[in-house]
Amino acid sequence: MKFGQWLALMGLVAALLLLWSLREAIMLLFAAVVLSMALCTLVGAVQRRLGCGRPIAVLLSLVAILIVMAVGTAAIVPPFLAQFSELLQKLPEAWRELLSLLHQGLESISRLIYGRSDGGLSWLQNLSGSVRSSPALASGVGDWTFRLVGLAGNLGTVLLKTLFVVAVALMVSAQPTAYREAILLLIPSFYRRRARQVLLQCGDALSAWMGGVLISSLCVGTLAAIGLSLLGVRLVAANAVLAGVLNIIPNVGPTLSTLFPMSVALLDSPWRALAVLALYVVVQNLESYLITPSVMHHQLRLLPGLTLSAQFIFTLLFGPLGLVLALPLAVCLQVILREIVIHDILDRWKAGPKRALLEPIDQAIGS
Repeated sequence: MKFGQWLALMGLVAALLLLWSLREAIMLLFAAVVLSMALCTLVGAVQRRLGCGRPIAVLLSLVAILIVMAVGTAAIVPPFLAQFSELLQKLPEAWRELLSLLHQGLESISRLIYGRSDGGLSWLQNLSGSVRSSPALASGVGDWTFRLVGLAGNLGTVLLKTLFVVAVALMVSAQPTAYREAILLLIPSFYRRRARQVLLQCGDALSAWMGGVLISSLCVGTLAAIGLSLLGVRLVAANAVLAGVLNIIPNVGPTLSTLFPMSVALLDSPWRALAVLALYVVVQNLESYLITPSVMHHQLRLLPGLTLSAQFIFTLLFGPLGLVLALPLAVCLQVILREIVIHDILDRWKAGPKRALLEPIDQAIGS
């Protein structure tokens, strides 16, 4: 390699290292873009309905969002916090009940097989007793939860990052075309028109995904609330809100949302906990095979394996924020791979280079 090529290679490596060191800031910018796309979707709907200019539509959209947030906070947050606190305090009791049921079941199996119990399962009783003998455990669950939330960083830093994301989202929502054209200036002139189309398709895909997730989460929360009420499970509001919120995180979220109502139902009777599990399985299957396809209108077809892989990879690379943003990242990457890598590169691959690449393989097979 010549000196100029080595210099270009070193510059590329330095740029990649710089981007890697700024990965958290890049993820925050992407979160701002996702939030701005949600706001732009609402602003566009207001413009089409009222026929007003964009500044007025942005102002009306912000006022509507603030009103909905205020009403929702006043109506949902106080009972949710009260019930969620009670739910956390009941988890140790549910854990003791689960250990007791497990011990009884294993003891019955041991008597059925060997005709007697040899006391080898006494460690389950000791574990249950240690949980029961810890009087500060229930009161310490809330403190443990706050410490878990504190792992995200200092509260002031989290607040500052949130304000940064919201501020950037508002600025982008006010002038989305200007920011899009500024990004396009970084792309070679011969490819700007095509890049503009790809960016617009990414925006449409994100808008479709966000609208679908919002509607499906509301449906999941409503179905969970109705089912838990019919089963007579306590703390319905807290569990329904958790089911709707955690539904945003595919695969992992629905599993976590099932643990809390099952823990509460287990305190009443084992069959009720099994009924809650069956209820959530039915709700998630309805969401996966009926609600989401109907809402998305088949615009987004993310395979479950691709979704799970994206969650795993982005969580390893970017931490908890990567887990939350894994699905919108996968949506954008799917559009970029389909439009740029497949349509613009692979579909236009000439027969000559392809034949040259396959020639050594053909020779090896022939020999």
